[in-house]
Amino acid sequence: MSLSRRHFLCSSIAPALAAKKQPPAPRPNIVMVVADDLAAWMLGCYGNKEIKTPNIDLLARGGVRFVNNFVVTPVCSASRATLFTGRTPRQHGIHDFLTANPIAQPPQGQAATPASFADEFMISDALAGAGYRCGYTGKWHMGGDERPGHHYEFTYTMGGGSSRYQDPAMYLNGERVQEKGYLADLITGKACEFIDRQSKDKPFFLTVSHFNPHVPYDGHPAKYYEMYAKTDFSTVGWEPAASNALREKEMLKDTVGNIRKCAASVTALDDQLPPLIAKLKQSGLWDNTLIIFTGDNGFLLGRHGLWSKGLASDPINMYEEVMATPMIWNWPGKFPVEAARPELISFVDVFPTLCEFSGAAVPPRNLPGRSYANLLMGRPMPKKRRWKNLVFGNFRNTEMARDDRFKVVVRNQGKGPNEFYDLKADPREKVNGFYNPQYSTVRDHLMQELAAWRKNYA
Repeated sequence: MSLSRRHFLCSSIAPALAAKKQPPAPRPNIVMVVADDLAAWMLGCYGNKEIKTPNIDLLARGGVRFVNNFVVTPVCSASRATLFTGRTPRQHGIHDFLTANPIAQPPQGQAATPASFADEFMISDALAGAGYRCGYTGKWHMGGDERPGHHYEFTYTMGGGSSRYQDPAMYLNGERVQEKGYLADLITGKACEFIDRQSKDKPFFLTVSHFNPHVPYDGHPAKYYEMYAKTDFSTVGWEPAASNALREKEMLKDTVGNIRKCAASVTALDDQLPPLIAKLKQSGLWDNTLIIFTGDNGFLLGRHGLWSKGLASDPINMYEEVMATPMIWNWPGKFPVEAARPELISFVDVFPTLCEFSGAAVPPRNLPGRSYANLLMGRPMPKKRRWKNLVFGNFRNTEMARDDRFKVVVRNQGKGPNEFYDLKADPREKVNGFYNPQYSTVRDHLMQELAAWRKNYA
């Protein structure tokens, strides 16, 4: 049977069209918003009923919220180093620095940090190598705060780990400027200036690193304090001061009053999202911008009778409140909406995930993280790379291994004091089951996993 001319032409052209490569999808612009001392449990979208975060909650509803995101180290500087390098404290050099300092140091409002991360390879280095323009506004706190380097062509940073919230001194591209106004507004304003300089033909990576809700709790606009003047925070779960309270224990003399002030700082932070998003929309960049929202470490706010983070107690703690931080990804039209992923993920996973979305090369070094791009896109993981629900923590003499039900905390190379929790039966970590024979098998298994992690990523 003879072929018609039209059938013949279609049959001839189809293979050629199929062989032709489709143009690559536009690489996303990336905006990463990092809050200081913000635990997941402090946000409405993670179940908080008294601290108002409507804009963060809306961002979560429009994208993917990871229910179980964990930092490696529950303290500012080391945790930020992991977020931006993809490496553990032992790997990125801050572990020895932290270990050499007494538990009560550094002074309140500061955190230990090595002189510089100038020799580290950070996510901005990888993205700049892939053609991204990089900008950074806000708290850096990884050494060289005035001039972060690492291919950031626009920087607006605090001079160190702490600042006042009104009329702060800042560094604009390395030059000191004495500002007038509210710190959070200034950080957002400079982020918007960076966005104004961008165009659709070249992707950008912008970090907006807010100091909120870190102490001090004064200096925020009055309207936020007024919002919580009568809130009793009865659902927060705070407790009387514990006998081992250490860092910022003076806050526990007026726990509710200080929660009110911290809540004011959180809601002031929440109000920074609308102007940032409005600028992206006004610039025509919103549809191809991937926004990430997270916190550099968690916080206790009176839970367990403690106030601060890992250093809130002696010995160091790795409670869920200090290890679990928000992790929200929003990319209009690309990610599922109103998605809550249950997988356990870690700060070490952010670097390889961003490399996958941006097309940047993953550096040839021993990175412990895994890309969770498939989870974000709602796709199954490849059979040979099934997601393993296991995360680890390390802070000075304290280590943690956690799966989707159990957690072991080991101190002083196993000499103790050690802890073990069944988080399903005891989500608030009240009953230490380390020496309970009922848990010996799973406890030993987690300790073996921890030993292997320590060996692989020392």
